[in-house]
Amino acid sequence: MILCRIASFPKFFLKDVCSSEKSAVKCSYSLCNHTITRHCKRYQILHCIPYSSTIPGRQRLIISCVQQTPASIQGKSSESKSLMENLSQVDAYQIINAVTPPLDQGRHKGQAGKIAVIGGCREYTGAPYFAAISALKIGADLSHVFCTQDAATVIKSYSPELIVHPVLEESYNIKFDEKESVRKKVLEDVKKWIERFDCLVVGPGLGRDPFLLECVAEIIQLARQRNTPIVIDGDGLFLVTNNPELVAGYPLAILTPNVNEHKRLVQKVMEQNLNLVGGKQEIDENDAPQQLQILAGRMGGLTILQKGKVDLISDGNAVYGVSMFGSPRRCGGQGDILSGSVAVFSSWARQGAASNKDDTLFRFSSNPVILGAIAGSVLMRKAASLAFEQHKRSTVTTNIIEVLGNRSVALGINKVEPYCRM
Repeated sequence: MILCRIASFPKFFLKDVCSSEKSAVKCSYSLCNHTITRHCKRYQILHCIPYSSTIPGRQRLIISCVQQTPASIQGKSSESKSLMENLSQVDAYQIINAVTPPLDQGRHKGQAGKIAVIGGCREYTGAPYFAAISALKIGADLSHVFCTQDAATVIKSYSPELIVHPVLEESYNIKFDEKESVRKKVLEDVKKWIERFDCLVVGPGLGRDPFLLECVAEIIQLARQRNTPIVIDGDGLFLVTNNPELVAGYPLAILTPNVNEHKRLVQKVMEQNLNLVGGKQEIDENDAPQQLQILAGRMGGLTILQKGKVDLISDGNAVYGVSMFGSPRRCGGQGDILSGSVAVFSSWARQGAASNKDDTLFRFSSNPVILGAIAGSVLMRKAASLAFEQHKRSTVTTNIIEVLGNRSVALGINKVEPYCRM
């Protein structure tokens, strides 16, 4: 069913732009100051972004534009680089300093951030610890971990700084006829706490137990109802890839996929719209910024931080590249540090958005979630770089965590103020 009727566009284009959205009742369009015709050379691609409607059970669509057309549609080489803004060190540190709240003796516990990690099971206890302790090291006041009972004692033994809740359950530990009552109890236990948190990190060490994933899916829905930002990583991405509707259209969601996780996400979301990503499901490095921007738009304007040699960040409106620093050592656990970092900076950026009078930030983005993702990416890459300088090939994740929060991690250039300012 074609929902948009724009006579100047060919039928195949309309089908790929706006189709099979059965719950949609309206399409409206606003493309800057440009007329919607096929002669418009600046804005040539359209995609539908769902957003909340006051009509229960229905969904409206707003058509947004994306610069540049994929080569398969336009018939010539793509200019993907024009889509991406490569951030300089000065830009990056300016963002970090702007979103980070100053240390103030008048503040009380919790005002600098309360982060919760949803993850940790019998097999995986390190990942939730890495994410939670990283949030504390960067500057959050409180860091919680919601995990299974088997993982709780182990995670508690890693650090007394973390608040550990052994409330999650896996299938092997419960009887079939108890599942419904256990599910309700899990949700009740999480619901008592969720309003206190500034951001959730979902997925580190979560595992793929079906019952556990069902419970976590409902926790994500609870967070959405309360407008709580969610960073999704690890097995949380496995859950979201199989159920994109959990986060679709939620602007406070941040996905942090690696190359393989991103590929699976593209295959899932773009399976009916392959010509929007160059006619293929493979991720081409040259087209990556464009593909990411379209993917973020297709998922309703959430933010995606695609990890790689260059971290690409987009909410469907623009693409930012973070290529500075980094380490050739790819030990496991660095993604968990990143998710904890992004959670803290995103909560800080969101808290300070209303009172921030520094208009220079809006040169980058007016979306605090984007600013938080950029800040988290830069800090993680700098910490990894410093750890590698010292430990070389023997660098492990705990070495990187050790340098988080150090003044040298955030030292900028041209006398840019460090993020750990007073």
